[in-house]
Amino acid sequence: MTATSNTARRGTVLPLHAARWAMWTFVIVNVLIVEALFLDAGSGKNDVLTVAKFFGLHAALLILFQLLLVARLPWLDRRIGMDRLTAWHRWVGFGLLWTVLTHATLVVLGYATLDDTSMAKTFVALSGVPASLLGMLAAAVIVAIGVVSTRPLRRRLRYEVWHGLHLLLYVALGLAFVHQLQETTTFTSSAFAEAYWWALWLLAFGALLTGRVVTPLWRNAYHRFRVAAVVPESHNVVSVYVTGRHLDKLPARAGQFCIWRFPGHHHWWLANPFSLSAAPDGRGLRLTAKAVGTTSAGLRNVQVGSRAFVEGPYGAFTSLHRTRPGALLIAGGVGITPVRAMLEEQTAGDVVVLYRVRSEADAVLLNEVRHLVALRGGRLHLLTGRTGEAGPPPFGPESLHHLVPDITDRDVYVCGPPAMTTAVLGGLRALRVPAHQVHAERFGLG
Repeated sequence: MTATSNTARRGTVLPLHAARWAMWTFVIVNVLIVEALFLDAGSGKNDVLTVAKFFGLHAALLILFQLLLVARLPWLDRRIGMDRLTAWHRWVGFGLLWTVLTHATLVVLGYATLDDTSMAKTFVALSGVPASLLGMLAAAVIVAIGVVSTRPLRRRLRYEVWHGLHLLLYVALGLAFVHQLQETTTFTSSAFAEAYWWALWLLAFGALLTGRVVTPLWRNAYHRFRVAAVVPESHNVVSVYVTGRHLDKLPARAGQFCIWRFPGHHHWWLANPFSLSAAPDGRGLRLTAKAVGTTSAGLRNVQVGSRAFVEGPYGAFTSLHRTRPGALLIAGGVGITPVRAMLEEQTAGDVVVLYRVRSEADAVLLNEVRHLVALRGGRLHLLTGRTGEAGPPPFGPESLHHLVPDITDRDVYVCGPPAMTTAVLGGLRALRVPAHQVHAERFGLG
């Protein structure tokens, strides 16, 4: 088993709460600074342009916050989780969309009122001003991305197409930065304002480049990941073993996932988040995947000895968040992989595992799970059957309480298909399991 220094936390600030407090403090402090800068800069040429400047300043702040949310900062990712950060990025993005539209509309309206002309003529005139044109282009890109990110359109696009379009957001951010730089009424209204905005933009862009580009490139150059073995687990499940140099220095924990690419096997833009299906031991990594898409279906054909490009590790689905001595690990299908890895950790307390599959033949890594649960003196409940069959739902409050009577006194980790995860979380809420004892993570690439 892999040793870990984390035991159940009681009477201390939880990592998730600490990260949320840090984020909210950062947001509130910067909002207050922006409000002060707005008041210090004075009013615009008329009341409408003054309000437009107010929305413009806050749009800039939202853009910078967007960058930090998807920068994959390790401290935030391990405490909040990429799924939550990506969800916040999505909602902040829609807030940014409406803020930008409001700012742009008020600018055109303000100058139209000032010049006593139509908004159409004012729009054309402003497009001839470099600073305004850059702002218009940035706004157009942000609106386009916001439209394709709505659920009806998002569902019709392949992930690779949507992600490629989403990358245009970085073009919009560059245009917005130059737009603000040329708007002397905000960026250089005072020495403090100029220093503040430069510091904030450099922080955001620096964090993004470090987390999304520099760190992955450096880690892959340093560790030199290679495929050591490809082992079929069943007709549609395969495990890939990856080795490399100095893996004892890779900050990976059981329960986390990586974003995997196999150059030469698929196009470089094809990547998948797969959980580590074995606890990191400093010698190698293992992923176990079910063939459900183009990339995962072809993993059994990856050549032994070929290079692997690994981003991560990411995720907050770890024992870092343990608060109680006992743990309940709930998995569905191939969602057993992070649970199986967590069973290798030498954490305090007893463990119960609920493993939901259609039939025992579909239970991935079942023998390994049975062995690890037995080593820890825990209990394994294999829940077989199809959803909707006669009988109580397997994750309803009555079923959960029957299987685990002391469930409210345990940390609960949930990993499985979205419908199963939703059902489990509903059952836990009905049983009044404290929210800080419930840990569930849904993959989401931002």
